[in-house]
Amino acid sequence: MKKIIVKGENILNVPNLISLYRLLVFPVILFMAVTNRESWFVILLSISLVSDALDGFIARHFKLQTNFGAALDNLADIFTYAMALLGIFVFRWTEIEPHATVLYLFLTLFILSYIVAFLRFGKIPGLHLYSAVSAGYVQSIFFFILFVFGFYTWMFYVAVCWGIIAYTEKIFVLFWLDDIKIGVKGLYWLIKSKGNK
Repeated sequence: MKKIIVKGENILNVPNLISLYRLLVFPVILFMAVTNRESWFVILLSISLVSDALDGFIARHFKLQTNFGAALDNLADIFTYAMALLGIFVFRWTEIEPHATVLYLFLTLFILSYIVAFLRFGKIPGLHLYSAVSAGYVQSIFFFILFVFGFYTWMFYVAVCWGIIAYTEKIFVLFWLDDIKIGVKGLYWLIKSKGNK
């Protein structure tokens, strides 16, 4: 495969192309939501959710992680999950509305983590903490089941509460770090590494 080097990193690789796909399909998914085409919305969103798990796995397994790829993946995540949330409001709000308070708490922490990142570092936080990655997998499963099979209250609370924990940790990590970097596992490992110094 041809190489494209940016800041010493080869950014032309399979995980980055998968992330790019998720960015490019975003307007199509948005169109399907606003025109009330639920079947196509669910199909395209499901592909994006599966590809979200794939790009990270491929990057880690084949050691293709780059700072560019982390930022690209994070941006693609934002658009993918924004579409999933839009789908909730457009297609599934009747089921979710009684539980909206906890959803709003999650969204507040999610947005706050990006505000903190931009205020501290001026860029998208491509940290990929273990808690955030695992929360993403749980949320992807929840979204898939929600749109394909229906609403399960317990699954909603697991997905949202795990997200609340993950984004709370992310905010603490963003205050702890001097700069955003890939390979940060979580707050526990940051505290442990500081104790070893």
